[in-house]
Amino acid sequence: MSYDVSKSVKGDDAFYTVRWSPIVKADKYRIIGSVPAMGGVAELYYMDAAGKLNLYLLARSYYGGLRATLRVATDPETEKDERRRAVLLAHEDGIYYRYTLVESQDDMSDVMFFFMSTYAPKVRFDHSGRYGRIFLSEVDAGGLVTA
Repeated sequence: MSYDVSKSVKGDDAFYTVRWSPIVKADKYRIIGSVPAMGGVAELYYMDAAGKLNLYLLARSYYGGLRATLRVATDPETEKDERRRAVLLAHEDGIYYRYTLVESQDDMSDVMFFFMSTYAPKVRFDHSGRYGRIFLSEVDAGGLVTA
């Protein structure tokens, strides 16, 4: 199965379908062995004491690829952001990720715009400017329920 983003355009509207990889526990060897060194979008989660996965990072990666981005973002020794580093240290054995590949930087901007509008509507994030409206549907290979 391919974990990527596809798009169709109708008039001034773009319709994206995001096919997520299964959500897996972060491990540097698994990341090195299975995550492509290609551009894309990743979500990182931590598992709380009640066993619930909580999204704490939406990351885009174009140059360097998802493999390098996830390696840095899941290692407290290499993560530079203090808030994210604190999450990694507090949930050392409970960090999970999933990803999708995106070939176009403009498409990546549109997908990130949609997610940021949903996850953090007060944070300004620009889209590519190519479409009047952006729609997105998700296909989750791992059965993750976000409610």
